[in-house]
Amino acid sequence: MSAVFPYPSQIVITCFPRQSPWLAQEVEALGFKVESSSITEVEVSGFIDDCLKLNMFLRTAGRVLFQVKRFRAQNADDLYRELSKIPWEDYIHNDGFLTVTSYVKNDTITDDRFANLRVKDAIADRMVAKTGTRPDSGPTRDGAVVHIYWKEEKVRVYFDTSGNTISKHGYRKVPYKAPMIESLAASAIIASGWDGASPFINPMCGSGTLAIEAALIATKTAPGLFRDNFGFMHLKSYDRDSWEGYIRLAELQRKKKLDFKIIASDIEKKAITAAKINAGTAGVMHLIDFEICDFRETTIPEAPGVVMFNPEYGERLGAEKDLEEIYIAIGDFFKQQCKGYMGYVFTGNLDLAKRIGLKAKRRVEFYNAKIDSRLLEYELYAGSKRESN
Repeated sequence: MSAVFPYPSQIVITCFPRQSPWLAQEVEALGFKVESSSITEVEVSGFIDDCLKLNMFLRTAGRVLFQVKRFRAQNADDLYRELSKIPWEDYIHNDGFLTVTSYVKNDTITDDRFANLRVKDAIADRMVAKTGTRPDSGPTRDGAVVHIYWKEEKVRVYFDTSGNTISKHGYRKVPYKAPMIESLAASAIIASGWDGASPFINPMCGSGTLAIEAALIATKTAPGLFRDNFGFMHLKSYDRDSWEGYIRLAELQRKKKLDFKIIASDIEKKAITAAKINAGTAGVMHLIDFEICDFRETTIPEAPGVVMFNPEYGERLGAEKDLEEIYIAIGDFFKQQCKGYMGYVFTGNLDLAKRIGLKAKRRVEFYNAKIDSRLLEYELYAGSKRESN
């Protein structure tokens, strides 16, 4: 318990649209009770110290927001006045760095930047009055981050304890051809129900994000281990001993070896080179078998297990026609070489998905950036018949 925040408060954990069911699953596994959720967030109650735990262990989250105060404001003057009542000098170092972010939907505000400026003014004026100095400020999120949610007259003031988003897990140094963001890859794997103890095969692996996230899940490697800067570290409430305790806990639960195969293949040598570098940064290169080959030549160990594709969607003009044969071949590969497995295709093109020629047992809705996407699940038993998707 922090002496600065000795009371529990609302904690809002954000995510990309449609990932909240899998975020809620993770949050509950960490011992929290989900009080409410929406398409882009999950809410719990907890202490500021709980934000350290959430930032360390969550794979599917974007930001962890700790509520400082709530009030009503009709306009910017009301906002400034109410913010000036908050004891910022107790929360933020006056020689530190501050970033203000906001979500504003108020008829009196036509530009969010104006609201952000009024927030910065209120904090700076209060701190100058109380301490004689104020923190520097800017957009980089490298220090303390204050987030304002202002909808109509309702205002919620948060500390963004993540700082920079935790949807990027920090190991991917070499991207390759528009890779999935790490939190989305983790969400897709969790959504598949993979047990983390049987083969995980990722043909057409690109920069290796799906295979790497599978290895991190299987070894119980906490994403927070890859980062050395979070928003909570720049608050006066920061307890270094508590954070180091979570680091020790994460390191103790991390497994070093696996007794099953994780296999990632790609026909492009550059893709495998990038994937190996990223896997090395994540500390799991020794746990993944990388293969340079056409996806149809990917090694498939004895079933059961999971085979997961994230093929191209054909967003570029003319590309969709070229990809039809790939999607047909994926269906044939599933039927002929993956019997006894569960097959998954993550795609943002449902017309192309019909070319797989198998009936999806389940369709899980996602967004990849702004692309309406699906994780399609196929039960690959002997004698599957080609059916319309």
